[in-house]
Amino acid sequence: MTSRAVLCGCGAMAKGWLRALQSSSELKQEVEIVGLVDLDLSVAKALALEFGLDDVVIDTDLASVINATSADILFDVVVPSARFPVVSAALRLGCHVLSEKPLAASMDEAKALLALAAETGRVHAVVQNRRYISGVRRLRRAVEDGLIGEVSGIHCDFFIGPHFGGFREAMDNVLLLDMAIHTFDAARFVSGKQPLKVYCVETNPSGSWYAHGASANAIFTLSGDAVFTYRGSWCAEGRRTSWESAWRLVGSKGMLTWDGEEAFEATLAGSDPGLLRGHQVVSIPMAPDEEQTHGHRSVLAEFIDAIKTGRRPETVSDDNIKSLSMVFGAIESARTGLPVSISVEGH
Repeated sequence: MTSRAVLCGCGAMAKGWLRALQSSSELKQEVEIVGLVDLDLSVAKALALEFGLDDVVIDTDLASVINATSADILFDVVVPSARFPVVSAALRLGCHVLSEKPLAASMDEAKALLALAAETGRVHAVVQNRRYISGVRRLRRAVEDGLIGEVSGIHCDFFIGPHFGGFREAMDNVLLLDMAIHTFDAARFVSGKQPLKVYCVETNPSGSWYAHGASANAIFTLSGDAVFTYRGSWCAEGRRTSWESAWRLVGSKGMLTWDGEEAFEATLAGSDPGLLRGHQVVSIPMAPDEEQTHGHRSVLAEFIDAIKTGRRPETVSDDNIKSLSMVFGAIESARTGLPVSISVEGH
């Protein structure tokens, strides 16, 4: 049975969602876009024209479109400040919801959405598309296989200077809320550990073209006495890192590095005599499932499968809130100058 989906928020990011849907023959058979919603009707109409969505209902009012189309899915691609009313309305109208990140604009709103999803019995998940790339999956597999022993440190560097224009350049806490959540979520996923506490320094460096918080340095304590460090800037001109960050995992037997693109290296302790024992290079297994390495397409496919089978999607909201708690914990620490305990009490 084909699911009927309404897409709300028809700006530039919506194009990535629609390209992912149209790139998969299976998704095209399983999902039909029946409605588009945007406060600017011209934007919605232009999106429909670009992607050949000839028979969709287009309006500024989400409830009207859901009711008119008998939709059972909402694809939520609105700006973070609009997420709570949009997702709440869709859940109450019986839709399963897949949201752009972040899950919500505050922890209180996130918890309220989780409660509403549970009350309505709808699938509610978040597009953490960077979990679904081969590099992140490959790191996770190496950790699960015990390649470098027990992981005690995860260290990520992110330095890049994108000139987006639009809402990002006016946001507060722009790096932490809009980008760092990808790396925070991936670190939690790769390590299998839970965040406990964070200390963060956030700045808006000289020359920044963002209104607030384009740079952040955060130290997280994780379960199992592990540490995750993040050094990042979204206004760092010059030789950039990957969008996925540059990674170093430290374990009890060795280290694993990834440049966020193609360069992986795993090294274990060597046997040289003297102060430093050297190292030996070992091979790193590939990602376990090629179908899980297609970004947006893989997230969408898993979401649709979860609706059909009743299983929990990997990025279900009551798990993703743990990644969101890392973001808001870092924001609170930066605001107060103090370490902040991370808790998603009740979830």
